[in-house]
Amino acid sequence: MTAAANPEQMLFASTAQAFLDKEVPLSTVREIQGSGGSFDAQWWQRAAELGWASLLVPEELGGGSVSGDGVADLALLAEQAGRTVAPGPLHPVSVVLAGLVEAPDGHEATIESLVSGEAVASWAVYEPGKPFSPATAELTATATDGGYRLDGVKDRVESGDAADVLLVTAALDGAVRQFVVPADAAGVSVQTQRSVDMVKRYARISFDGVQVDASAVVGSAGQTAQVIERQRQVALVLQCAETVGILDAVLAMTNQWLLDRHSFGRPLASYQALKHRFADMKLWFEAARATTAGAAEAVGARSPDAHKFVSVAKAYVGERAPVMLQDCVQLHGGIGVTWEHDLHLYLRRAALNRAMFGSPEDHHRVIFELSRKVPA
Repeated sequence: MTAAANPEQMLFASTAQAFLDKEVPLSTVREIQGSGGSFDAQWWQRAAELGWASLLVPEELGGGSVSGDGVADLALLAEQAGRTVAPGPLHPVSVVLAGLVEAPDGHEATIESLVSGEAVASWAVYEPGKPFSPATAELTATATDGGYRLDGVKDRVESGDAADVLLVTAALDGAVRQFVVPADAAGVSVQTQRSVDMVKRYARISFDGVQVDASAVVGSAGQTAQVIERQRQVALVLQCAETVGILDAVLAMTNQWLLDRHSFGRPLASYQALKHRFADMKLWFEAARATTAGAAEAVGARSPDAHKFVSVAKAYVGERAPVMLQDCVQLHGGIGVTWEHDLHLYLRRAALNRAMFGSPEDHHRVIFELSRKVPA
């Protein structure tokens, strides 16, 4: 996404990449898919020991980041993961922690378990048949003696079938609130949903009279909208950074193919038409990296423009990435559309990222609304 700003970030990025190359290369991704799995819990715990789950958590809660800017460090990590389309709950755990650390009272034990990798969490925010709209919820929370009762259904919950803890958005007295719910609570039922990606799985989760304590609620009614917006911004930055890593890997792969493959005694890279096509993709890639870097910086600094910057990044990256990857498939020729070639692994993840947390069209509309000049 951006060049590492200091030696600590450089070491962190190189360590993460070495770990990913060793533990979850593309061959392992294929093996996981072949076995019908998603990720190994022990592998994730080892990743957490490297500090992957602690970057957004302040030191007083057991976390800490490499550079002091947890969002930048996390985006750098997501980019490295994109280069190998790595499995694992980096995204859902990070988004849940982004919310919990905004209102940690009563949730310190949950934060500690997530930072250590002992537990996995996911954000249950999507409603069945509805687009991404975290500020609204049809699942209901009803106050009871000493707690709340949750009723409703969430779907497209990433790693929901492997989660120990769910952060659930629900309507309470006409306002959206969030609740920490153990995945094994009575009344919670989980149904696995497959995705276009090889190793990312989702779940449809039903809440039928689920009882939670009063301490399960995250923050006050006045805080909730701001907390959810923070989570939304972090989710989009991670998604865009991962896609930038995907593009970087695929462009390098395609460039090498054009140099190695010969036609009429000349490498494909020597043909002017293909040079122009690749130059266009390089230009789009740099723009994707720049918009993502700008979004990460704005979110990390809690800029008032962060809401707009993340939509700019998602609109551009989400729109251009699938087009670029399809071009790379074409430049590979017939081998590019085979199961044996790794291109489709990247294309699948990019297509999934395009669809989740709002489409590029949705974010174009957000940008338009935020950019309109209000008459004096």
